[in-house]
Amino acid sequence: MQSGHMLIEEPVRLASVLAPTKEKFFPSLTKIVATLGPKSRSVETLEKCLKAGMSVARFDFSSFNSAYHQETLDNLKKAIENVQELCAVMLDTVGPELQVKNATGEPIVLEAGNHVTITPDCSKAASSEIFPLNFNGLAKAVKAGDTIFMGQYLFTGSETTSVWLEVKEISGEDVVCEIKNAATLAGPIFTLHAAQVRIDLPTLSETDKQIISTWGVHNKVDIISLSFTRHAEDVRELRAFLKSHNLGDTQIFAKVEDFEGLEHFDEILQEADGIILSRGDLGIDLPPQDVFLFQKSAMRRCNIAGKPAIITRVVDSMVNNLRPTRAEATDVANAVLDGTDGILLGAETLRGPYAVDAIKTVSRICGEGRDGIQPATGV
Repeated sequence: MQSGHMLIEEPVRLASVLAPTKEKFFPSLTKIVATLGPKSRSVETLEKCLKAGMSVARFDFSSFNSAYHQETLDNLKKAIENVQELCAVMLDTVGPELQVKNATGEPIVLEAGNHVTITPDCSKAASSEIFPLNFNGLAKAVKAGDTIFMGQYLFTGSETTSVWLEVKEISGEDVVCEIKNAATLAGPIFTLHAAQVRIDLPTLSETDKQIISTWGVHNKVDIISLSFTRHAEDVRELRAFLKSHNLGDTQIFAKVEDFEGLEHFDEILQEADGIILSRGDLGIDLPPQDVFLFQKSAMRRCNIAGKPAIITRVVDSMVNNLRPTRAEATDVANAVLDGTDGILLGAETLRGPYAVDAIKTVSRICGEGRDGIQPATGV
């Protein structure tokens, strides 16, 4: 075996995988960030989440209002006191998110090959033929041939609840698209993402500033996840804003999730306290074969800089299932071996019925990932 290669100890290690997993005295060093929501906000469930390995509670302001999140946080504080486990609080900003509002809430059925128009005229009702968007600059940003992705849960990868659109023509402020896959969009709001297209909206929106200056200040949040960080200046702007509101100790984790953030990654890394690699969004801006290349390269840069890195979209199948796929479990372990400092769970804990199991499962995989592979001793 060449020096520097890794191997699994044999024969003891291979035989040991058949034995029941032993509880470790020391927990995994990889932190679990859990997004709190409808399925994970009661005191009882939060106690179980903390015992299962949740180290950071994420409050995503893309969903629900401040009052809802405050009630959840108050429950978390009770759970922390009851089980005597520490847990940091992360505020996730909305950022320049594009949304199509479906006022009726009725499902919209889309057929492949048909055309749909995206318009900034929000007085129009969403239908299979028109999507009213909360942004009037899309027609200037895209061109024929560009790809647009849209859905209620945008980055689940499900072809039945999200839709791929190809821009066909620009008509004034409207964008006419061809539907590339049959889908049924359900819910009151659909999120829209245009692949490798710069959206002329501020990274730190006025809504974000209002949330931070009220909810964030009131709760003295530990971490702010800055969604759609595209430039180092985005981090500097947020840091100045935090200092002006007596939140100088709050850490900033830059969420890199599009091609602009990728292009300016090294500068962003210098300014941020940590990085979140948002693989869901990146999976739209990048072809699948390039996502893992960016992940490994970015992870190495974070490790060299001595700054924590968190990855997302690891066990999506656990939104609906008790166990992850084999590929997902291996993905988590490989991320740990590459130096990942944290795993972020989104829909798995936000709305999935197996929130506690998702945390417990990922925590166990992280623990095995740290201990299961040993350096080769041969030369």
